Amino acid sequence: MARFGEKLRYLRQQRGMTMRQLADALGFNSHGYLGDLESGRRQPSLELALIIADYFEVSIEQLARDELEIDENDIG
Repeated sequence: MARFGEKLRYLRQQRGMTMRQLADALGFNSHGYLGDLESGRRQPSLELALIIADYFEVSIEQLARDELEIDENDIG
């Protein structure tokens, strides 16, 4: 799950969202935690990973498994 942050950044940017906008959409008061996730300084809980997968309409496996890629065709 080392690439979770990289994949999160990709999904967010594909939607044209800022970290602040994503934080608002996910119900966070601040975007700092998302910044830590994207930079790899922190790893998400399983619950948050599921919420993010649902939000971007991708599978949890695509987010969690480093060997699986996400491309534009996978984004809902």
